[in-house]
Amino acid sequence: MFVVGGESLIDLKAEVALPDGQLIGRDGQDQIVLTAHPGGTSYNCAIALGKLGIDTGFLCPISRDAFGDYLLGPLQDAGVTPLLTERVAEYTTLAVINFDANHNARYGFYRQADGAIEAKTAIAALPEVVDLYQIGGFCPIEPDEAAIWLDIVRAAMARGATISIDPNVRPSVVTDFAGYKTRLGHFLDLAHLIKVSDEDLHELDSTMSIEQHAAAFLTRPNCELVVVTLGEKGSRGFTAKGTATAAIYAPPVFGDTVGAGDSLMAGILSWLDERDLLKPGRLNTLDDTALAEMLHFGAVVAGINCGRKGCKPPTRAEVDAVLQA
Repeated sequence: MFVVGGESLIDLKAEVALPDGQLIGRDGQDQIVLTAHPGGTSYNCAIALGKLGIDTGFLCPISRDAFGDYLLGPLQDAGVTPLLTERVAEYTTLAVINFDANHNARYGFYRQADGAIEAKTAIAALPEVVDLYQIGGFCPIEPDEAAIWLDIVRAAMARGATISIDPNVRPSVVTDFAGYKTRLGHFLDLAHLIKVSDEDLHELDSTMSIEQHAAAFLTRPNCELVVVTLGEKGSRGFTAKGTATAAIYAPPVFGDTVGAGDSLMAGILSWLDERDLLKPGRLNTLDDTALAEMLHFGAVVAGINCGRKGCKPPTRAEVDAVLQA
């Protein structure tokens, strides 16, 4: 089983400004209207993996509130197993979304339930054999939570897990960025596969090029594969054996970019697993050709998702239909 550990939340989409300046999303009393969508980097990735046919467990506290009920529905529909079955009293974490001029989502967070993690309970909930453990984006943010999640990651490794991470660096949620970078470093040291965006790298150290960041990641104790997403410019992959670049897959009709990176991550993990490459000592064997094929598969998964509003990852059949077209 693959296990994705980290945050789930509710995305609240605020009003949208049209090109002519007209505002939509206001009701008759000139109040902002918000629409609620299930989300969160880890949650989205777990659902994307499930829809691609991967046996997946999701490790995150789910609130007993109505939003918690709402979050459980898509997990069930995707065939994902919620590993923490006892729900918590804390309210569901909320993210308020607006979009910039390039249609990229921008977030403000109000955290509660996703932070109610307990090491003993979570470790007990892990399956006896873990094929892959995906570290979620919020895990390094708070010192106490980071220590708990590190214990969970180490427990997953003891059960055979390959470790992947998609940190989704969000300075707006972090009060002590220097401390956050140190905590993130502890997680990066455990990861065999590191996926980041060019925006993540800019926030971590804007003086380094993408190539320099990738090289630095590959010198960490376990890292064998680095993937960097570039928004509309595609993605890049790096191992000791090769490098590659892939373009995005542009859907016939564009929706938005919510969950694009999470869907791409799931596509990459699925592609690697199908070829029995998702193991330490095998990830670093990917050459230019294999990296390009991997990135293209991930791009198709992400692109289909971008043809929809909100994070709605494709099924494997939908991906295969595009690849065979």
